[in-house]
Amino acid sequence: MNFTYLLLALGILVIPMVLLSVKKTSFNQSIKFAIPAVLITGIAFSIFATVLVMVGAWSFQPAYLTGVSLWKIPVEEFLFSMVISLAGIGIYVTLNAFFPSNALDKFSLSFSNLLMGICVAMLIFTYTKWYSAISFGVLFVLIFYIEYLNKLRFTYKFYRGFLAVLVLFYIAYGVISTLPVISYTEVMNLKLGAIPFESHFYFMGMLLMSVYLFELFKSKARA
Repeated sequence: MNFTYLLLALGILVIPMVLLSVKKTSFNQSIKFAIPAVLITGIAFSIFATVLVMVGAWSFQPAYLTGVSLWKIPVEEFLFSMVISLAGIGIYVTLNAFFPSNALDKFSLSFSNLLMGICVAMLIFTYTKWYSAISFGVLFVLIFYIEYLNKLRFTYKFYRGFLAVLVLFYIAYGVISTLPVISYTEVMNLKLGAIPFESHFYFMGMLLMSVYLFELFKSKARA
């Protein structure tokens, strides 16, 4: 039994725990909205991970796992999706508290359109690769829904938060890809270090879903 992936997930959990103690963020008051948001996101992305394992696009290396599974994927994958999303929400909330200005929001729709264009272009060239198709496809659907069908406005603050969370992304996914905890097939021949290019979009989709649900639950509580 190896605890590498489990310890990585628990190590990430330290970040939201620390942010809970920062009074200015009021994260301790909004954690009740973050928990269901990351739980739903964890379930959704665990389903994607299960599909990727079933089609052979992902394979988990037993040497880094406890051996406890949720059907086709290790329990650590579900836990990892939850805690990295929770850490992302914590950083997002913290930045919003210390830098409340939303002046650059006027550029967020243009940036979203650019991202959707990139996703469409990548899908055209990589639609036969499962990890690529899921990463770009899920992100496109989420951005389109949030920008054009949803009434909550938070995308500028999300993009700002995502840039900050990239530090955590490169640490966590760097470990996962370098060991490797997960071996990837059916991906583009483009990597940053050991991290597949698609992982950036997969992670952005994960964080965007969790932040959207967090904002949705908060708005319903105020209504």
